[in-house]
Amino acid sequence: MREAGGAVITVEGLRKDYGGVAAVDGLSFSVAPGEVFALLGPNGAGKTTTVEILEGHRRRTAGDVQVLGFDPATGGRGFRERIGIVLQDAGFDEEFTVRELVVLYRGLYPRSLDPDAVIDSVGLADKRTARVKTLSGGQRRRLDLALGLIGDPELLFLDEPTTGFDPSARRRAWELVEGLRDLGKTVLLTTHYMDEAEHLADRVAILVGGRLAALGTPAELGAGRHAAVVTFRLPAGVDAADLPPLDGVPAAEGLEWQLTTPSPTAALHTLTGWALERGVEVPALTVRRPSLEDVYLDLVGEQAAVEEPAGRVAEPARGRR
Repeated sequence: MREAGGAVITVEGLRKDYGGVAAVDGLSFSVAPGEVFALLGPNGAGKTTTVEILEGHRRRTAGDVQVLGFDPATGGRGFRERIGIVLQDAGFDEEFTVRELVVLYRGLYPRSLDPDAVIDSVGLADKRTARVKTLSGGQRRRLDLALGLIGDPELLFLDEPTTGFDPSARRRAWELVEGLRDLGKTVLLTTHYMDEAEHLADRVAILVGGRLAALGTPAELGAGRHAAVVTFRLPAGVDAADLPPLDGVPAAEGLEWQLTTPSPTAALHTLTGWALERGVEVPALTVRRPSLEDVYLDLVGEQAAVEEPAGRVAEPARGRR
């Protein structure tokens, strides 16, 4: 059993080989109680393999893994009763109604939540008596979420939970995850939406080629990239040649300028001081720190975000077990 205050997930030197190729190569991290932890990376980076090992659905080649005090490879029923899993691609019996299916899954757990309350919380109240075959793709994802929550898990695995959601449904799902954090639940999240990870995650791990490329809060990862972007438009009647010397790399598009600089405070001081001396306003002046998406693209590259890296093995698709 996990000691009070101890990590919910501990991974040390995790490795998984497929045919002599390492899908996961020496991965180490931990997840604290009540934390929303996002695992990010391009296709083939090792996310699915890592999550399946943590869930107990795939055996590791080497390394130590502890989840809620269990080795998930041997944890058995006692382990599975304490976790919830929302898979990327689930299969349902199409003839069940939403409520019938949630009630059925509720019976699998010794501790559970009220089915109607769970259905309401995921935004399916008006589909309570609808058959699964009549649900849209986004509604099926909400049903996935309900089935993951019904057993009142201490730890919830969310694999691409808002795929197929419209913007309103995504926001409701975010509020639900935030509510789980408030209740002290621990969430491990995978997503390809960087804004989702930046909004929800307390910490983020970025995998590249089966290895840990970055780990920290979204703010820490952004601060690790020292360059910021100062954007402004030239004041009326002012030419680019009139601008003061600025520490950075300027890029102009028409009247709009973007200055990439490791010293945004100094750049702003120079620019605003110059404007005050001339008695002009600098239109549309903004400073943007690097976002999580900027950090991600720096680490994995735009091509890696959409293509399998050379020499890597494709990770198996996941379905409800």
